[in-house]
Amino acid sequence: MNTMKTSTALPDTRLEQLARKRAGAKLGWYLHATVYLLVNLLLVALSVSSGRHWAVFPLLGWGIGLAVHGAVVFLLTGGAGLHERLVQQERERLTLQRDPW
Repeated sequence: MNTMKTSTALPDTRLEQLARKRAGAKLGWYLHATVYLLVNLLLVALSVSSGRHWAVFPLLGWGIGLAVHGAVVFLLTGGAGLHERLVQQERERLTLQRDPW
């Protein structure tokens, strides 16, 4: 009976770790987006006040980085992602190997 509790507690712990990791990644992206907006608002204000429109270059460059960061966080690490499917397959294999029946 103890082995049943141990085997079910491990996936719950792993699930908790994965949930925390994903929540941290999403929070990191939200922080990145907030800093992007604040810094680029300041750069645009400086650019406009100087009469030149140079702020478009850091805005676009950093925007590409922010978009890639968002794609990784929200698209590639989702439940239907390749990595998640491979992890699930390995989890099932390990469970079958551990189970003597």
